[in-house]
Amino acid sequence: MESRGSPLTTDLAGLLLRNPVMLAAGTAGTLDEMGSVLDLSRVGAVVTKSITSQPREGNATWRILESKAGMLNAIGLANVGLSDFEAHVSPRVAGMPTTVVGSVAGFSVEDYVRVAGAMGDIEGIAAVELNVSCPNVRHGTEFGADPRLLRDLVGAVRAALPRTRLIVKLSPVAIGTPHGIADLARSAIEAGGVPSGPNLRPGADALTIANTVPAMAIDPTTRRPRLANVTGGLSGPAVHPIAVKLVYDAYRLVCRDTGTPIIGCGGVQTWEDAAELILAGASAVQLGTALFADPRAPLQVIRGLERWVQRQRVGSIMQLVGGVVTDA
Repeated sequence: MESRGSPLTTDLAGLLLRNPVMLAAGTAGTLDEMGSVLDLSRVGAVVTKSITSQPREGNATWRILESKAGMLNAIGLANVGLSDFEAHVSPRVAGMPTTVVGSVAGFSVEDYVRVAGAMGDIEGIAAVELNVSCPNVRHGTEFGADPRLLRDLVGAVRAALPRTRLIVKLSPVAIGTPHGIADLARSAIEAGGVPSGPNLRPGADALTIANTVPAMAIDPTTRRPRLANVTGGLSGPAVHPIAVKLVYDAYRLVCRDTGTPIIGCGGVQTWEDAAELILAGASAVQLGTALFADPRAPLQVIRGLERWVQRQRVGSIMQLVGGVVTDA
């Protein structure tokens, strides 16, 4: 971690990152696999693969496809499961040369609480990120699509993480749906629970905005869906403007007033993409799809942000958060 005097040092709910560039869950291996092609000591943080209570093989092939402006995936949360993660992966966490955020997924409140609580007990896990884009087994609705379900989930997990920072990764919300991104952000932030640690909130300490956008591809020749799961999620450059708008809305309508940091996620390939999200209101950014095309893309983004901060004549990148100039 860099000193507080570094222009790129990022304060994420009291957690200091050396820079605002993070590797997104599910795109950098389970923990440290990217270390063979990327110096992890130079990125702000790594988010683990989303871990579930039980191991999951995920969906059948094809489950990842190129798209004209990004990538379609329907991995199905393939992962080693909590027990294997605790036995074989967690011993390496403390030795990681960067901040580690543990990603958690589940299909019931009980699943989330169990895995999140275990993550919070692992030495070196600085924060837990909840992937709430999972359907509740009782209701069939994504936790992240219903403010009431989301509030209940975050409140229960918060109680299981009394000393660990909690990040909630929200789903993208399309125009015309009953609940907007501001409703979901507010539910996550204001959820119940009584943290005992310093600088922790009753609900989410930070938000990641957003996850992949629901999408589909069809082969005109066979007339069959290209993904074995029929539908999946779209990521990459195509979703970047959507992510910028979601971050802007959440920051302006909720997070600016509550002081809740946002991690912008969606189509970041260049420093300009990262800067857009920061100006919209993000304190940090995550790279995901870009890593498949160029595993060293984060270093280029970091170098670009360094030069941008200098040109903007500010002492810290944090001074540019939410700095978009509008007439509104």
